[in-house]
Amino acid sequence: MLNQSSNFLGQLTQVKDVRSARASSSDQSGRNQDYWMIPAGESIVLADIEGPGCITHIWMTSFCRRILGPAILDTDQAGMVASVLEIHNALGVSYETADPAWYRKVLIKMTWDDQSHPSVLAPLGDFFCVGHSMPGTFTSMPFTVSAKPGEEYKFGGVSALNCYLPMPFNGRARIEIINENDIPFGLFFYIDYELYRQPLGKDTAYFHAQWRRENPCDGWGPDLQPNSPEVNSVANINGEGNYIVLEAEGKGHYIGCNHSVTHFEESWWGEGDDMFFIDGETEPSIAGSGMEDYFGHGWGLQKVSAPFCGSIVHESDVPGYQVSYRFHLVDPIHFDKSIRVTMEHGHANHLSDDWSTTAYWYQTLPTKPFGILPVEQRIQRMPEVAKPARPNLDVRDSPYQEVADAYKQRDREYREGMSKVLEKKLENTRKYSKGNVEQSRKLRQLITDNVKSNVAD
Repeated sequence: MLNQSSNFLGQLTQVKDVRSARASSSDQSGRNQDYWMIPAGESIVLADIEGPGCITHIWMTSFCRRILGPAILDTDQAGMVASVLEIHNALGVSYETADPAWYRKVLIKMTWDDQSHPSVLAPLGDFFCVGHSMPGTFTSMPFTVSAKPGEEYKFGGVSALNCYLPMPFNGRARIEIINENDIPFGLFFYIDYELYRQPLGKDTAYFHAQWRRENPCDGWGPDLQPNSPEVNSVANINGEGNYIVLEAEGKGHYIGCNHSVTHFEESWWGEGDDMFFIDGETEPSIAGSGMEDYFGHGWGLQKVSAPFCGSIVHESDVPGYQVSYRFHLVDPIHFDKSIRVTMEHGHANHLSDDWSTTAYWYQTLPTKPFGILPVEQRIQRMPEVAKPARPNLDVRDSPYQEVADAYKQRDREYREGMSKVLEKKLENTRKYSKGNVEQSRKLRQLITDNVKSNVAD
């Protein structure tokens, strides 16, 4: 037996027969427009890779803004200088705002080995642990999010996203972005991967991710105080009415979830238990003692990010909102035939809060198909600010008429100019998507030719 380090970084001391590669949004013309504009209502292929191989890292950052009025900049120059004009509207230079729900309107889709259905289907934000379309800076082992001040805890705020979970594939990996918004959005991305010369083993477990939501959960007593004697007297043995995080069939292991809550009562939403039903169980063989306990906390949830558990958005950051995570990377939940991961929404499911989750797991193929809610049912709840009625002064035949007309004319010209700039970027996105696919094809062909050459020698 060879001596090998027990350090989890020990593989770095061994040379591998691997080709490293990347699909990215890099400007294929050699200029500095290193992002793609993803068209409204379209699906764009980011990477289409022939295996065997494994995706090792995904990084993304994005923006989605709506024009409210004309900027004072030349549209051609503005389109080439920066992807986003980070100038406050109050300065009068630009007039635009972030779409507050675009993280939920955009889907990330991953398909392995030419299955007819995806193994990953989730809103882009929730996949990377951006719950409620509201980024919070945190660091865990498989995911990180970083947002600068002013963007953190803001609906639609920009942030940098990383995923380090390995995603193996034997025949083919296809990663797509589906923009179900009514406007385009900008996407910078890296998809780092490895290509292998030999096929993966039959026991390979493939990465999966699924998003779910109940808005609201079906509670039988949302007006009853948690931990009251009346609520605590109710028994729940078989998990009836529990929120379902994941239902999967096959052989594999569950590795965790992120969990977003909008809480409606002036109370505590997390008194429910986690319950795992493995291989067709009617009663859970793994049961917990409360949501804060499942997420590795106690006496409520604290604002902390640890490698395997933590809070990304805490109720003290944004009242009524919580985003937490728990990753079973060193303690995965194994199943041979099926798994059902559930949580009580309040003890015995008495609360009716808005819950959503992204579940992550690995299993062998083929897998059971799953879908996702339509876009209008994915958008998060947001506080509504009532605008007061404002007097609308009639400017006809007044000195203000000329000013109002000039502003409207400049607005029309600016939008027409930006539409032309945008159309060029959309054309580049479609062209560069094909370029990424072709680059991956050439790399695979290079490896295949090298193998044939070595055999001939």
